[in-house]
Amino acid sequence: MRAIVIRQFGGPEQLAIEQLADPEPKPGLVTIEVKAFGVNHAETHMRKGEWAEAAKVSGIECVGVVKADPDGKFKPGQKVATLMGGLGRSLNGSYAECTQAPATNVVPIESRLAWEELAAIPESYATAWMCLHGNLQVRRGETLVLRGATSALGQAALNTAAAEGVTVIATTRNRERFATLEGLGASEVLQEGPEMSRRVRELYPKGVDAVLELVGNSTLLDSLKMLRRGGRLCEAGWLGGLAPIAEFNPLMQMPSGVQLSLFGSFVFGTPEFPLTEVPLQTIVDRVAQGTYKAKPARVFRFEEIQEAHRLMESNQANGKIVVVV
Repeated sequence: MRAIVIRQFGGPEQLAIEQLADPEPKPGLVTIEVKAFGVNHAETHMRKGEWAEAAKVSGIECVGVVKADPDGKFKPGQKVATLMGGLGRSLNGSYAECTQAPATNVVPIESRLAWEELAAIPESYATAWMCLHGNLQVRRGETLVLRGATSALGQAALNTAAAEGVTVIATTRNRERFATLEGLGASEVLQEGPEMSRRVRELYPKGVDAVLELVGNSTLLDSLKMLRRGGRLCEAGWLGGLAPIAEFNPLMQMPSGVQLSLFGSFVFGTPEFPLTEVPLQTIVDRVAQGTYKAKPARVFRFEEIQEAHRLMESNQANGKIVVVV
């Protein structure tokens, strides 16, 4: 099979197509013929050697059809999606014509959507769903600040929250993206900048109910200041980089009475975070119906993986980048 491998840690030029042996069927693992996969920021960090683990073949998600399942849970030819479960980290990932994923991280799907459309859904929408319904537990009528809203995860979260009657204040660095975010359901769009909390407090003097922090550590302390007493913040993205918060002192820097949590999608499929908690088929159906506007921002061919990574690192994709195998 053809696979995209990381020759050595470095830039996009280190991604190369090689011939590898097809994976041998093993109990507990589902062999999948990959039809399309999403490109994620996590994979750029893996390529550069900035992640704790990085397999030779990257890729944390894909959609495709089952080739083999020794345990018999999935049938050959069945349409499925898979994400995380060690893909691209401890297991060779989805940047290949064929991959293997733990059965705990494989979900059957039924849809007539094109493969490139399906590939825009799994990781972004599953993560958005868990952040909103698990960590933040946002409800209809509440107000959510979504920092980093033009990212693939940000757009998925905006789609999901707005469709459920949550008032969403979306932020972006680029004024040209305002119309896009308003079209996805944002009630208000603010341009990212210093002291965003002050601007949010001008709109909501008592503070907002929740913040989904996708810019990351560089803006987290400011985001905490947006919350009302009892408000919740979930950090789930690091668009601003992976550098830690210098000399973080909760006693001095966290407001009293607020909740701070983390969600990392690498936990999907573990006993504590079963993937079955995410109604992926319902999400796919809502995309097909147009309730969620989950079209890929750009679609690349397998041979164009370097260009796909360059676009991801430029932060100019304005949504999900997908590669068709």
